[in-house]
Amino acid sequence: MPMGWKAKPKGKSKKPVRPLLPSRCRFCREKIFLIDYKDAATLQRLVSPQAKMLSRKRTTCCAFHQRQAQVAVKRARYMSLLPYVA
Repeated sequence: MPMGWKAKPKGKSKKPVRPLLPSRCRFCREKIFLIDYKDAATLQRLVSPQAKMLSRKRTTCCAFHQRQAQVAVKRARYMSLLPYVA
């Protein structure tokens, strides 16, 4: 075999593939238009244990609600409802 080529494994070794379902935004599903900075329980789910904002991919938020969540978390931190990055 030429260099750089790998032998293919014999038999079926691939894991079964699950179909990807389109994930919808949590706030769009619940028809929440504005994210309130005073709702600390909701904002707590959008930050990591180190108090960092989680990405859109991890929170399954749309771009519109992710921007609103970012502003709400900043306001909640300023009002001492959420901690700053630890």
